Amino acid sequence: MHRKDFVKTLALASLSGAVVKVHALDQLATLMEHTEKMPALFLGHGNPMNAIEENEFVQGFRKVGKAITKPKAIICISAHWETKGTLVTAMPAPKTIHDFGGFPQALFDVQYPAPGDPELAKKVQQQIHSTTVGLDHDWGLDHGAWTVIMHMYPNADVPVIQLSLDYTKPPKYHFELAKELAALREKGVLIVGSGNLIHNLGLVAWNKMKEDNYAYDWAIEANEKIHKHLLDGDFQQLINYKSLGKSLELAAPTPEHFLPLLYILALKDKNDKLSIFNDKYVAGSLSMTSVKIG
Repeated sequence: MHRKDFVKTLALASLSGAVVKVHALDQLATLMEHTEKMPALFLGHGNPMNAIEENEFVQGFRKVGKAITKPKAIICISAHWETKGTLVTAMPAPKTIHDFGGFPQALFDVQYPAPGDPELAKKVQQQIHSTTVGLDHDWGLDHGAWTVIMHMYPNADVPVIQLSLDYTKPPKYHFELAKELAALREKGVLIVGSGNLIHNLGLVAWNKMKEDNYAYDWAIEANEKIHKHLLDGDFQQLINYKSLGKSLELAAPTPEHFLPLLYILALKDKNDKLSIFNDKYVAGSLSMTSVKIG
């Protein structure tokens, strides 16, 4: 069905009692159009200061943003939005959330006024059948989302919604749920997971913050294991990352920064290539490793 015909059909339906705004019809019709398949990204977001600093990591975000087709909308799964149950943001104008402390005022002054996409939120809600997805009107864009997306799309002209992480569920649940989003890649939607594959703030070597690519031995071991399974396509091992030994226990002492990777890996099909970028360590116990699917 052509886009104009689709809109007309919905408009006729409104005559029988359904009241639908023209703008919402247009958004939904656009979303239903088939596009070339979008890639999917896991971005190591690291320090919130990456939002305002110039470094090789933000250059990596910019580079990948320029290399892919500009999306119609973005769904971001961030380590920094954990909920009981699964929610998706559905407000038209999400606020910029400064969910951190102890940083310069310049960072708190940053606003990323990307629009939301209530119609996409409803589509996500309909697309996921394994659980009930609630529509959220309170959250916004946390720093796991805006500090990386702002470098890819600095004009804030791509709608962004967030899908929460249900903290009550195991890794396999998140992997399987993500598969239900796969069809949206062919509707112009870029799906972004934001976290860090090595994220142990309790063991940060603060005196090594400025040292390039410094890592503890266990962090190097964990990173090598993750790389092997990524490049071998053995994602089951990464779903079961807690069984990969002490180095992974130290790399991901809590799950929220690792789980967004599983959302992206679940979207890979047999024709998608997997590539790794921003693959460096920070302060011993953190990594900025990022992954592109497609």
